[in-house]
Amino acid sequence: MLSGGNKVFTRLAQQHRDFVKDLVMNLQALAIVLENRGYLASCYTCGDQMNSASFMVSLGENHLIRFLVSDYGITWTEMRDDRELMKLEGAEAISQLQELGNVIKYQVHPSSSQNQWGKEQLRQVKSRV
Repeated sequence: MLSGGNKVFTRLAQQHRDFVKDLVMNLQALAIVLENRGYLASCYTCGDQMNSASFMVSLGENHLIRFLVSDYGITWTEMRDDRELMKLEGAEAISQLQELGNVIKYQVHPSSSQNQWGKEQLRQVKSRV
């Protein structure tokens, strides 16, 4: 084994924890921005250590995005009409989150009818978490 190998892995573990914490903080900020733009969005964390989060946003018309991050991994799940359309992990999931941010940045605010569906859909998803 490489000399000093334990220190390398300890450093990498800390970098990973810092990365997850940064991602969780950005998800919380994204949820706030989306809510301010009229979307139904939420970001829940477990405890105050910021080591995991569940982010959800309703894009209306039975279209829901769920992004999970933890020490165990990162997943992006896109659903429409309660059917899973796409599931991505790792870097691909983060790239898709960036795409969501870009789409929302240039999109018109959702209608209240879309938000009504979203509230019910998020209630159902939250009850499963």
